Amino acid sequence: MWLQDRKVLITVADGFDERELYYPYYRLQEAGADVILAGAQKTTYTGKKGYVVEATSVGPQNPEEFEAVIIPGGFAPDKLRVIPAMVSFVKDVFDNGKLVAAICHGGWLLAEARIVTGLRLTSYPSIRTDLENAGAQWVDKPVVVDGNLITSRVPDDLPYFMREILVFMESQ
Repeated sequence: MWLQDRKVLITVADGFDERELYYPYYRLQEAGADVILAGAQKTTYTGKKGYVVEATSVGPQNPEEFEAVIIPGGFAPDKLRVIPAMVSFVKDVFDNGKLVAAICHGGWLLAEARIVTGLRLTSYPSIRTDLENAGAQWVDKPVVVDGNLITSRVPDDLPYFMREILVFMESQ
């Protein structure tokens, strides 16, 4: 339980990829972290395959209280990138040197938060151009770590993604 008393926020909106939400959620809980699911508002959200989760609103959350934010893919990041509170939360966590991790289409929220300029990262291939246009250096690897940013491409990369997240958080 080496992550006891550490808070991690996982973003959520309708259309989230269940594997990319549940895998980090349970791995972080196993390590002792306090994991919060947060969306645009306090409500239930439905994933791509029909699974439902309850979440709180990102609005009342204080970025300084969190060690990390994880952005699962699916269609949720496209919905979240138009929520000013979510964009500013991600940016604040990143700017404070804390971990920001995104997988699959999660890069859309990174680009909207304007934190990718000059950084190496990866994502689902279809958003490569979006990330490059935002100033990122895109690479095709299962996981890419650049400072306090960790990114992965697809659900098959989740073991690599979580390994790097846990290593980063353990070192802090």
